[in-house]
Amino acid sequence: MMISNPTYERASFSRGTGKQPAADSSSPLISRRCILRAAGISLVLPWLESMQAVHADETPPPRRMLLISNNLGVLPQPFFPSENGRNYRLSPYLEELAALREEFSVFSGLSHPGVVGGHSTENCFLTGARGPTRSGFRNQISLDQFAAEALGQQTRFPTLNLGVNIDKANRSLSWTRDGSLLPAEDSPRKLFERMFVGGNPLQADRRLHALRLQRSILDAVRDDTRRLHGRLSAQDRRRVDQYLSSIRELEQRLQAAATWEQRPKPVTELSPPEDILDGGLFFEKFELMLSMARLALESDSTRIVTLMVDAFATGVFQIDAETKSLNDYHNLSHHGQVPEKVAQLEEVDRRQMRLLRDLLQDLAAVQEGQARLLDSTMVLYGSNMGDSNTHENTNLPILLAGGGMRHGEHRVFDREANTPLCNLFVSMLQHLGVETDAFGTSTAALSMS
Repeated sequence: MMISNPTYERASFSRGTGKQPAADSSSPLISRRCILRAAGISLVLPWLESMQAVHADETPPPRRMLLISNNLGVLPQPFFPSENGRNYRLSPYLEELAALREEFSVFSGLSHPGVVGGHSTENCFLTGARGPTRSGFRNQISLDQFAAEALGQQTRFPTLNLGVNIDKANRSLSWTRDGSLLPAEDSPRKLFERMFVGGNPLQADRRLHALRLQRSILDAVRDDTRRLHGRLSAQDRRRVDQYLSSIRELEQRLQAAATWEQRPKPVTELSPPEDILDGGLFFEKFELMLSMARLALESDSTRIVTLMVDAFATGVFQIDAETKSLNDYHNLSHHGQVPEKVAQLEEVDRRQMRLLRDLLQDLAAVQEGQARLLDSTMVLYGSNMGDSNTHENTNLPILLAGGGMRHGEHRVFDREANTPLCNLFVSMLQHLGVETDAFGTSTAALSMS
């Protein structure tokens, strides 16, 4: 079963900035952001020749990233190519992406050092925090949140954290600086309403009041801590200074949130999607959430999206119209080389590759001035599991596409002494515009030239 509403394959909308472009009676050029409005109906203009020169003068599109993880991974042998370099032969799984060969890179020999323990590593995929099975373990800040902190709130949502069949209380790709879980949104309809549906004025006033109340509480806490400052030891003063810095950062975020609360939301021609409640329709749910992630990026509602596919929490599911999985996803992944299970997993993995292919093609089909949305969007697909059958957390399956980077290569690192995956994360952060040379367990940035 595919998404029933074909309009989700392509959308038109206007980004609500609250500002109207200045009129220029001397020029026939028209901005793509122009909207025709009448009787409560909004129509976005189609692409016109008169728009070309306008886009030529516009600033380059902002850089974005979409980070996707399936916490049970894929079968390693059909995923990884047997040759390295640019002239590698596509593996069976990557054959599904053959038309996009020059749009992605595949990596071997990457993992997170010290992140072992089988399925316990799933929350560390974007953090690289060591020792997830040790007593008193606390996670670290995730890649998306690190980037959002550095870049500031440039969009209505600094990041969006999404999930498919996800155990929201226990699993997430997104973690705060103090190691707290940020729950994933698993309802496409709720996400759509957050992005495109404005509340009534009373609701908006209530949200603004709540934001002001939060700021007043922070002001009171800050005043109290300052009064204590003169009676503290040097070490305690440093701790308090760090605490006050955190309060200032939070105040800035609250101020940005209040500003965005008063701006109109983007206008879209789409109707809210219907949530798929049956967890057994795994691929349909995955496909719909990928479409929502694309809408979020295309509308510039956010520039950073995470999506955890919680295969571990997925029960028996539909592989195709006629076939259900022999077991729940987790038990199927522990195939023990049983031919029937391996055959089903291969089809499951191939379908995921086809969903990834469709996503990349959709991003490539969206124009932003002279460029494609794919050119400004890094898409990372991977897993914390190198081999779920044996609970291996090394040699992780990693694919990176888009972003205007140089692709078309199988990049091989030491399969015994793996290179930190965080090295790739540093390169992605730098490409996103974050000035850093370190993240998590990184030792250096990976060159993507």
